[in-house]
Amino acid sequence: MVEALTPTQTRQQHPEFVTHCSYTALRPQLPLRWPAPPDLPAGPKRRYRSHYAYLGAADLDMPGVWEELTDFELLLRLVDFSPLRPVLTQLLGWTSAKGWTPFDPVSLFLLCGWQLTEKWNRGTTLKQLAKARYAGVRQRLGFQEGVYPTEGGLRYFLTALGQHSPDAIAAISLPAYGDSPALDLPTQRLNHLLLQAVALLHAYGFFSAAAWNQATVCPDGMLHPAASHMRCTALADTCYQPPPRPCPARDKERRGCACDTPACAQVCRHAPVRDPAARYVWYSGNNGPQPSPNTPVPSAAVPEPHPRGQGIYGYKSMALRLIDPEYRFNVTLLDDFGPATLTEADHATALLLQLPTAYPDLHLDAVIGDAAYGYDRPLHIIYTRLHARRFIDLRAHACDREPSGWVTRGYDARGRPVCAFGYRFTANGFDVARRRTKWFCGQVCLRPDSQPAVMLPNVVYPPPECPFRAAAHTPYGEVRNVAETFPDGTLRLVRDAPVGGVVWQAYYPRARNAVESRNAVFEHWNLKRLPYYGLPRNRALVALADTWDTLATLVRLCREATAATGT
Repeated sequence: MVEALTPTQTRQQHPEFVTHCSYTALRPQLPLRWPAPPDLPAGPKRRYRSHYAYLGAADLDMPGVWEELTDFELLLRLVDFSPLRPVLTQLLGWTSAKGWTPFDPVSLFLLCGWQLTEKWNRGTTLKQLAKARYAGVRQRLGFQEGVYPTEGGLRYFLTALGQHSPDAIAAISLPAYGDSPALDLPTQRLNHLLLQAVALLHAYGFFSAAAWNQATVCPDGMLHPAASHMRCTALADTCYQPPPRPCPARDKERRGCACDTPACAQVCRHAPVRDPAARYVWYSGNNGPQPSPNTPVPSAAVPEPHPRGQGIYGYKSMALRLIDPEYRFNVTLLDDFGPATLTEADHATALLLQLPTAYPDLHLDAVIGDAAYGYDRPLHIIYTRLHARRFIDLRAHACDREPSGWVTRGYDARGRPVCAFGYRFTANGFDVARRRTKWFCGQVCLRPDSQPAVMLPNVVYPPPECPFRAAAHTPYGEVRNVAETFPDGTLRLVRDAPVGGVVWQAYYPRARNAVESRNAVFEHWNLKRLPYYGLPRNRALVALADTWDTLATLVRLCREATAATGT
């Protein structure tokens, strides 16, 4: 058997990747300029306590330097972050030249990136910044020796970014569809950092042509335990209201709290004050290992076991990942952040609807996701407004467990059409122009070894009364075209490729890889459990982490392409 290539080996053997992404190709273009909009007004502040300026990359031509530099230090030589200053000024909400003299926001942005990539806390980062061994890094960040921000200054930077991020004016409106009511969700201004980081990779050829012209995206949510410790699983917004207040725990027939003590004068004493937006959810982990076949079936003698999973009190981050199938890497296009109870299907749909505006030259081909997105509204919007193929895992329903109903409705539990006599159809590909999947029976009932998926009573097999057995219908038999919905108007199980088929298997595993890639980065940077208190600060932290993950990908790809050239 031929040994499968690793992603790094695949990239290094791709001639276009080496041609576009190596240092030899990038050197004439240095510095790679941060692609901020050119019409942004300069910030109101006239002076800063630090000042970032690009200091060149002359030392990259010296032997041995690439091995000595960290990825962060190499990035400071490849990219000029100066155009980022007015972007950060707007994101911070600075509108007046009055007041204190702040540090350069670019310096603080880079300092936060240094902290993330080195897995330090704020105190350690500031101590390292003052050390002589990091004098070169300090100079490239724009800090003067002995003039450094405090931990409070870094807290303010994150808090201001997070507080000014929600943009209700540019909210995304989700139309009512089926059982889902209309909904308005604010966009996040912090996504401008992600947009520009991705644009940096795109502008200098780090994506393959297929990644951008036939884009495959994957939404996914990640749960983050909060820095505060949970005291009550029934916590709700009302727990932070002045007394007298209702107790959601007592409504669930639990002990709860009467909130009649001095400790409950402001908020319920069981409600963490520093993480008022955090919520409790039970994560069942359905995408993990399935129960053992030896697990006893619940009965009167054997009670139902405790549900699998774990309770998590905290937040949830949503990310929309772009998958590059040729170069075998992925990056985050857009993200969102909220309490752990955030509805993934709605927020993922809102992120998808932002794609045409955020990336107008991105040609979307397919959306891949797990069953959390298998609801009518996301499936409808992906098909009708984004014109993309749906590779969303199936969401089960009780009616799927009744094979007798498959014939009545015309399809089985996996969305495969079923004929009037219980035989499954075969897919004949997806028609891109008409945007529908063609299915045919192939006169399978005439084969001596064929068995129907559903054996109907009082029917002779093979059924002689089937009109599609005639020679006039050879070889396809009955043909059905499935577009957005089945003939009965439902779309819960409609997919644009047979679930589990060859095309499905070529796409769906990429989603798991993209999801696990982001999970691994957050685990590596110690961001699975959030280190800070409050939704605004953590929202900014997650947005910066996704941005720096993209920038770290740029450096990694450049290193690999340069190594492939042997220079």
